Amino acid sequence: MALKQVIETYEFLDTPEIRETDVVSFLNRWGVKKKEIEFRKIKGKKGRTLFVKIHISGKRGKSKGGSSLTLGIVGRLGGIGARPAQTGLVSDADGAITALAAAAKAAAMREKGDFLQGDIIISTHLCPEAPVLPHDPVPFMGSPVSISVMNKHEVDPMMDAILSVDATKGNRIINHRGFALSPTVKDGYILKASDSLLDIMQSVTGRLPVVFPITLQDITPYGNGIFHLNSIMQPCTATKAPLVGVALTSEVPVPGCATGANNLMDLEGAVRFILEVAKAFGKGKCEFYDKKEFQKLLTLYGSLEHLKTTGRN
Repeated sequence: MALKQVIETYEFLDTPEIRETDVVSFLNRWGVKKKEIEFRKIKGKKGRTLFVKIHISGKRGKSKGGSSLTLGIVGRLGGIGARPAQTGLVSDADGAITALAAAAKAAAMREKGDFLQGDIIISTHLCPEAPVLPHDPVPFMGSPVSISVMNKHEVDPMMDAILSVDATKGNRIINHRGFALSPTVKDGYILKASDSLLDIMQSVTGRLPVVFPITLQDITPYGNGIFHLNSIMQPCTATKAPLVGVALTSEVPVPGCATGANNLMDLEGAVRFILEVAKAFGKGKCEFYDKKEFQKLLTLYGSLEHLKTTGRN
């Protein structure tokens, strides 16, 4: 159970100002060491934000010279707040809440002697004053920095696979309350949904797994003038690692800038799912994609990595 970590992360982030020292103090309480936390303050055209990256070593992780794989967890969002337009934590903060709560829970487990086998790298950014963007059917949250800047600071080359967590409620495509998974994306290919991840999801939720649809548009970079569901799949444009989106979802369209819209039990389920994936992935018992089939796709149809670029001018 990770409800305690989710609640306390929510309360910690529900503030008009976030400082590095505050983040360190909050994570220290759960067992994350200061040396395991990296910060980058970035100022963009529409404001500034604080990038946070947390490295939690596993028992046989690469950081200790082991061979266990490293799982990346990216808390994707525009901002945790939309001040002064909105007061309080916004729906779009789900990605940051989930990522930091997962780091807190993993560290708390480690403090008790329950070590993950592989390393995990958790990254997100914290902006309490992000802009609001017009969007159909409901407004989205913008970001003070570009997607390329986010990818630069959130996607780490040490990540062997990535779970990208994002609030995905501002649409009429996913009519499910809770969280949902995307098919696996790798190097421009949208692959079948991972059976390993579906098995873990149904064990965690006690329900049939839910997979949300994505299109080729969604896995191309922002800035090409093409419609995207949201930014949940954008890390796939900056890595060769397989990526799966973990979408916090709702039955009806909810604006990203809406306050009072973070459903803590949904977030807690997503955190438990992420940690169960981390356990299995580090042991080599969780496959994000079929490697042999992917090689056959490359042989038959060639590379699709051009979809990771902004395309022809």
